Amino acid sequence: MTTLLVNIKELIQVRPLDVKKVSGNEMKNLPTIKNAYLLVENDIIIDYGPMEDVPQSFDERIDCTGKMILPTWCDSHTHIVYAGNREQEFVDRINGLTYEEIANNGGGIVNSAKKLQSTSEDDLYNQSAKRLEEIIALGTGAVEIKSGYGLTVDAELKMLRVIKKLKENYNLPIKATFLGAHAFPTEFKNNKEGYIDLIINKMLPKVAEENLAEFVDAFCETGYFSVEDTDKILTAATSYGLTPKVHVNQFTTIGGVQISVKHKALSVDHLEVMNSEDIDALKGSETMPVALPSCSYFLSIPYTPAREIIQAGLPLALATDFNPGSTPSGNMNFVVATACIKMKMTPEEAINAATINGAYAMNLSDTVGSITKGKKANFIVTKEIPSYGFIPYSFGSNLIDQVYINGKKI
Repeated sequence: MTTLLVNIKELIQVRPLDVKKVSGNEMKNLPTIKNAYLLVENDIIIDYGPMEDVPQSFDERIDCTGKMILPTWCDSHTHIVYAGNREQEFVDRINGLTYEEIANNGGGIVNSAKKLQSTSEDDLYNQSAKRLEEIIALGTGAVEIKSGYGLTVDAELKMLRVIKKLKENYNLPIKATFLGAHAFPTEFKNNKEGYIDLIINKMLPKVAEENLAEFVDAFCETGYFSVEDTDKILTAATSYGLTPKVHVNQFTTIGGVQISVKHKALSVDHLEVMNSEDIDALKGSETMPVALPSCSYFLSIPYTPAREIIQAGLPLALATDFNPGSTPSGNMNFVVATACIKMKMTPEEAINAATINGAYAMNLSDTVGSITKGKKANFIVTKEIPSYGFIPYSFGSNLIDQVYINGKKI
């Protein structure tokens, strides 16, 4: 089955297969073809170019006059497998409590863990599937999902099995991350070494045995897991073949970036608080910095210093951090807009960060993230818009006309 999309006003993010990520000044460049066609065979992009070279052989022809096409968003940091919600904490923050104060009062991650532990696997799957369908409709065509709201052996495994079931039932790239080191459970409040021992000697072997995750994560932050804790957990996890993707520098800079780079982390995520030593540690590494602007927006905390990161010659990816406590939204369109409005990224930089660099942050560079011959036909068809800069400009509007996953209209 060949599908030919024609009269595309602008075909965005057109790249050769050997481009895995873009860094520094390269992020300002967004290759496009105006008045273009796109040819898809089954689930693969097989050709594209200007309309003057349009193929004459196809099974289905779709007219895209006035519309643009770009790759689906690649959301490399989410927590969408969770139970219930935390809207009361939202109200508490409005009334003056900080994220840290709420956590110290038994809220936050521990609150979500209590709800999840008492939720059946089927119920958890159904709640999570609705969220996954929502983000697909919003243009996300590849996603990473973390555990971390279980905090017991059984509950962490339950989360990862739900992610595995989502992977089996939804035909888009889904990557699973084991985040047992998300917070210390109440019963281990005065025995942190005991919980770390549980992660290393009970959880990790089970995760590996059932092949439930590709990545490992830890919340390396003041009041959560120290640099030493993170080092110990990542050392153990990499012995099971899990690649690190680490929460660092959300509230304080304590050396999380450095220990992540030491362990060859695929990404370091959050980075709201950065100093020159953190930026220097990333130079020359293969680690992708990932910003989560919706989290900054929702918690009213600083935004990742995108300009400093990019001006240092580094790459940057954007993701949602979709979770019940600090970012109850999986809308990558809002993420791209917020990166432009609040982080002073150009539309070109933001689209690069949300597509090709997001794919890199999930080890998916070979299959998604750009309009490339041989990659999956995962793309967004916009409504009629004047330019791709209109996507972040018109931040409150839904500008998506159609989403295609594996060559099929969703």
